[in-house]
Amino acid sequence: MGARTVPWSEAVSRTYDLVIAASPKGELGQLRGPHVLLPHGAGFNKTIPYEGSADSASGLDPMYLSRAESAAPIALHALAHPSQLTRLTTVAPQAARRAKVVGDPTLERVLASRAHRDRFRAALGTGPRTLVALASTWGPESLLRRRPDLPARLAARLPYDEYQLALVVHPNDWSRLGAFELGQRLAPALAAGMLLPHPRDEWASVLVAADALVTDHGSAALYYAAAGDRPVVAACRGGDELLPGSPMDVLLGAVPELGPSQDLQKALRAYQPGRAAEAARSAFAHRHDALRRLRDELYALLGLAPPDLPSPAATPLPLPAAPRRTPSAFDVHVEFTEDSISVARHPAGTVTPGHHLAVEHGAASEQLARSAGLLYRRPLVDSAHTASLGWTFEGWARRTLDDYLGCRTAAVVLPAGRCLLRFRGHDRPYVLDVGTVAGNGRVARVDPAAAVSAAHAWLTSTATGTSLTSCVIGERAFPVHLRPATPEEAQQEV
Repeated sequence: MGARTVPWSEAVSRTYDLVIAASPKGELGQLRGPHVLLPHGAGFNKTIPYEGSADSASGLDPMYLSRAESAAPIALHALAHPSQLTRLTTVAPQAARRAKVVGDPTLERVLASRAHRDRFRAALGTGPRTLVALASTWGPESLLRRRPDLPARLAARLPYDEYQLALVVHPNDWSRLGAFELGQRLAPALAAGMLLPHPRDEWASVLVAADALVTDHGSAALYYAAAGDRPVVAACRGGDELLPGSPMDVLLGAVPELGPSQDLQKALRAYQPGRAAEAARSAFAHRHDALRRLRDELYALLGLAPPDLPSPAATPLPLPAAPRRTPSAFDVHVEFTEDSISVARHPAGTVTPGHHLAVEHGAASEQLARSAGLLYRRPLVDSAHTASLGWTFEGWARRTLDDYLGCRTAAVVLPAGRCLLRFRGHDRPYVLDVGTVAGNGRVARVDPAAAVSAAHAWLTSTATGTSLTSCVIGERAFPVHLRPATPEEAQQEV
């Protein structure tokens, strides 16, 4: 965060006007001064074995809330929903007298960011793909501990041009493993294009951007469900950690489950609209008013009047970072119809080989390039203001076909959906124009490299009696036009 820090020995030697924490546990009770406990996660859904009172909700355990006579009394326990106050009154009546329902500050930021959803998706390069987020809490019942192969399995099975995958990992696992080891464990899925958002703010930006969620019993799912009615699928159900009747227990009982061999698309289709959002309503109250309520409570504890200013507004979440790795080689499976081709691209090596191997020249390994039936390249970094030495399309394509004897098509993907192709043995190069698909007020664009694979498959077919008119990706048929290139087009700089 960039905040100033002090050594613990110094922190415990001072007395404060207010101590704000998200947990009553550990050694935080050594900090002298009135304590304010803020919501930690969404609701109180989990019990942690061998910690505190048996079967007590983590965060509502009377063992940690009994500080009335200490130098660090809990002056305010801020809760997100009236049902939480009812539960606290049952288990710790004395602590409940210092509790108030204010709402959830994290949810305020999520709700304030819903209008930024298109910007988040653009930053992630999602395009028309379905963004599926996986959410893993911490501990032995988490998704990553119970189903460690699930991220890589989904990254391999889901066609790249139809789905984008992201994994939200609990901060405890980021701390326990470290970014390096976490990256090593997830290497196959990350190499296939899976996103791994940072655990501070970026995880929530990704949840706002997502179209569907696969979750364990972690509370991230409740934030996701509260932000809009989108499909939720359970990957695992929390075992003995999940408290019966808690909001997460209600949510997981209301959504489909992804079995060990079940198709994710089938599970998503089985989701019944409204079920997850209904569960989230039992976790959050005072939406859009939590910050004002919290500000008033904090100023009252300090003995001050709140400033004569408008109610505080939640800060929208930041733009997520662009993907750090994108696949540069694909096994391409195709299906022919009379005048179109369906294309499904999977990162190379994750599925059985298909019609051809398509490799981005200069981005993938030389071993993959030598095995490719289709080599394509994208424009280099703009060099308009620096000295440069470039290629014409014909120069690059002929050189590539000479250097890679197993390659049948060399192609360049240009801006605005236009591509140039040279097919081995044909007299003239081709131009491929890739159009958009409009529907429901939206305009979808596909990665032109996928359409280049369609054109390559079309040109290698011996039964091309008609013109190629569309490239089908999932349920969308993108219009394409394949024609011979003019001499000027063949000589343009790429």
